[in-house]
Amino acid sequence: MRIVIKIGTSSLTHANGCLNVRSTENLCKIISDIKNEGHELILVSSGAIGMGVGKMSLKEKPTDMPTKQAAAAVGQCELMYTYDKMFADYNHTIAQILITGDDFSHADRHQNFVNTVNRLLEFKVLPIIIENDSISTNEIKVGDNDTLSALVAKSVTADLLIILSDIDGLYTADPHTNPSAQLISCVEELTPAIMALGEGAGSMLGTGGMKTKLEAAKICLDAGCEMIIMNGKNPSLLYDFFEGKSVGTHFVVKK
Repeated sequence: MRIVIKIGTSSLTHANGCLNVRSTENLCKIISDIKNEGHELILVSSGAIGMGVGKMSLKEKPTDMPTKQAAAAVGQCELMYTYDKMFADYNHTIAQILITGDDFSHADRHQNFVNTVNRLLEFKVLPIIIENDSISTNEIKVGDNDTLSALVAKSVTADLLIILSDIDGLYTADPHTNPSAQLISCVEELTPAIMALGEGAGSMLGTGGMKTKLEAAKICLDAGCEMIIMNGKNPSLLYDFFEGKSVGTHFVVKK
């Protein structure tokens, strides 16, 4: 399978923005194992601004654009250094691709991106795609790496997009405030009622919420690509999914 995995900030860092070493090491180990099974993997990673916040010892995520861009510039270095070091332990070579929204709307740049990803996969390299937040301000304002990962999945004709988040999946209500909320294990159609569930914000360091994940699901399903949301705090759930167990919320393409 060709699989895009979107890694959210909360899967990589503690609440203060510093690297969660144990979680990140475990995540890289399991992703390496899945790649060793023969799957083609592409990572779309958040976390640059969050890791920049930790590296710069800022008390909280900045709100002004220049400081966000500065944090992204610092965090991109830290993020790729971490990935390079950890994936090297399992004999995997990584590549960084910095991308902006314009790269999908500009035909030549979009084709160059697709060509680069395909060639990297031919060489068994693990592409890691990061939104170029140190330059592109629109993406920082939207904070839409969920949609970015869906656009990547669509562009490279992936079979599956896995979104690792700080929540187990899509619930019937907000589980943080409603103890009776139930996890929806499978979604076969993005009805208005399902789309209405996409309310609420993300974590303090992250920027996405369930709304952007449902919008990502629409992009994927329309392109014939399935999608699953699962909790990135427990990377071993990836093993469960590939063993056929019910994990998170699975958005299924109608046959």
